[in-house]
Amino acid sequence: MNRPTMYIYLNKGLFVFTILMANTLLGEPTFSQKNGKDEKISIQKISTGKIIHRFFDTSPMSPSGKYLALFRLPYEDHSPKPGDAGEVVLVDIKTGKERIVAKSRGWEMQLGAQVQWGKTDNELYFNDVDTTSWKAFAVKFNPLTGVSQRMEGTVFMASPDGTQLASHNLIKSRYAQIGYGVIIPKELTAKNVGPVATDGITITDTKTSKSKMLVTIREIYEKTVPSIAISNPQDFHYYCFQVKWNPQGTKLLTTIQWSPVSGGPRRRAVITMNTDGSNLRTAITPEQWAKGGHHINWTPDGEHISMNLEADDKQLGLELITAKYDGSDLKVVFQPGSGHPSFHPLGLPLIVTDAYPGEMVTSGDGTVPIRLLNTQTGTEQKIAGIFLSKTEGEFRIDAHPAWDYSGRYVIFNGFTDNTRSVFIADLKNVLQK
Repeated sequence: MNRPTMYIYLNKGLFVFTILMANTLLGEPTFSQKNGKDEKISIQKISTGKIIHRFFDTSPMSPSGKYLALFRLPYEDHSPKPGDAGEVVLVDIKTGKERIVAKSRGWEMQLGAQVQWGKTDNELYFNDVDTTSWKAFAVKFNPLTGVSQRMEGTVFMASPDGTQLASHNLIKSRYAQIGYGVIIPKELTAKNVGPVATDGITITDTKTSKSKMLVTIREIYEKTVPSIAISNPQDFHYYCFQVKWNPQGTKLLTTIQWSPVSGGPRRRAVITMNTDGSNLRTAITPEQWAKGGHHINWTPDGEHISMNLEADDKQLGLELITAKYDGSDLKVVFQPGSGHPSFHPLGLPLIVTDAYPGEMVTSGDGTVPIRLLNTQTGTEQKIAGIFLSKTEGEFRIDAHPAWDYSGRYVIFNGFTDNTRSVFIADLKNVLQK
């Protein structure tokens, strides 16, 4: 069956593309549409062909706004094999020209090689694997000069100033959730049994390349307040999954999950900490998360987190909540929640998010909305609708809408012409009203 390449949805229904021949963002035709208030939003395909941007919590647009950093998968129809390489791709925003700047063997289907910017356009970070030793490591790369530096540890997220890389165990990440780590031969990776002291959150200094364990899973298990301890921890596999800096670089969050060794559903909690690993706090308890929830992020103030969570017990869909890093001050800020929500980087009462194809805000046909939510007015605008497919698990395609640093553009993934593609929406006219 032929799939629609793309839809543009706005407040009053489905509209037809208008193709503007003017040279705008990338010097190519731009899809645009006006809603009932004549607020024009232009949407462009940046790149296509097995390509993705990383995630909803980092901007693929460089700090200067001149480039986009993306990752091209070597294939889309089967699981990554150890040693297979994808491509780190740089897009010149003014000309639209693509350039392969590096290759990486340290990737999975969902987030690629974790390609992301540091403080300036001279710092690009991504993961790779040494296939002689099967050691995973991060690369600090200058895409303008080609100079690279190998790090001791891996990267899930770089600090806002680019001086430190934070990571959970990306080699064991697939045991927590497939698609977010790096691949080495399976026989070289043992599972964690109980809250081990040999795994946890690592920090890498990007100047010295040296890596250290910031906090272990055992320390999280034993020291977090409120406690997440259980009576039989040795009967469970424990893993950290994802780790994120707040915008100020003063705190980190991670999730910890444990699933029965004998099989069965997992339990999860959101943990925050200071950058030295102290002040471990349970921001979302396993009891809260068990009601339903997903996708945690920091808000711009650096003191609160956001998350889709079943907060009202009405079972009418998830709410989008915020809570202080210690779990206090939990409140619903918008409903329904969905997808991968992130607040406007300049602190405006705006959130951009997408949805999973099965969530209540979708039509159920594999097409999902890119939603612009206003927490002050309680209103929302659909920036666009994009086909993602109904595929689940490792091969699903998530839009992962992400703000650029200025808060003018939203970049997101989609599936067009039977391949992964990346798009950009210009919200200048919407934000100026």
